[in-house]
Amino acid sequence: MNGTNVSSRVLERLSDEWDDLTPEAQKAARYVLENPQDVGVSTVREIAEAAKVKPNTFVRMARQVGFEGYEDFRAPFREAIRQGTASFPDRARWLQGVRKTGDMGGLYADMAEAALKNLEETFAAIDANALNAAAEAIWNSRQVFTLGVGVNNAIARNFTYLASTGMTQFHAIPRAGSTPVDDLAWADQRDVLIAMTMRPYRTEVIDAVEVAREQGLTIVALSDSPASPIIRAADHRFIVNVDTPQFFPSSVSTIAVLETLLSFVIAAASDEIVGRVKTFHDRRAQLGIYQEDPA
Repeated sequence: MNGTNVSSRVLERLSDEWDDLTPEAQKAARYVLENPQDVGVSTVREIAEAAKVKPNTFVRMARQVGFEGYEDFRAPFREAIRQGTASFPDRARWLQGVRKTGDMGGLYADMAEAALKNLEETFAAIDANALNAAAEAIWNSRQVFTLGVGVNNAIARNFTYLASTGMTQFHAIPRAGSTPVDDLAWADQRDVLIAMTMRPYRTEVIDAVEVAREQGLTIVALSDSPASPIIRAADHRFIVNVDTPQFFPSSVSTIAVLETLLSFVIAAASDEIVGRVKTFHDRRAQLGIYQEDPA
């Protein structure tokens, strides 16, 4: 949180006006300066107890440095959490605080706004030609390995499942009981690795990308920053926005980009892909997997 512009200015104001604060207010200010991560997630009673002062001390301190009260004072710190700049535990605590205040409508609006903004900004920054180049590389490859760990493993498996309705060379890794680098043991320049990881970046994914690079694979990377280690090592790079009021990175943009990439792969594929997709779904219908439409 110290790195956010708005909350940092509040901390600077506390430091600048330190000498004008009463001794008790200085105790409150010292706690804030040393524990800024607590401000956005704590009620005035909670933070006063932690600082060993009375709640009114925090209210007076906030007013002494130009705020109407403690709620006004902590607003920039709460905004920093909404923008995704706080740690996972702090953001989880903030969400619990929202529930205590009954402000679930605000949380709902924040989640919807974040999801739409992530999609808009992600797609605005991605060039269709870049997607097409990655799709061509995927279609012309021998095998495609889709790598994600944690929540991204489910996303990798979803992408592979969708691709498997018309193609057979897709593999989600790590496989059960294996590691990503083991799954890539026999891959080479004929193959493609699609890798994804968001902050905090997973070492398994970074290591696998390095191995894939050494073995000559074409690398398609999805991550949340141009400075991400897997983005820097990739042949095809896609930056996805993952900001959210939640305590975990949003998956909305990652899923959307992969779905779009798959649609480009289908567009780049030979005509037989349409027949294969039709055959796949016809077989499901014949086996009774789909419920027939009563109409």
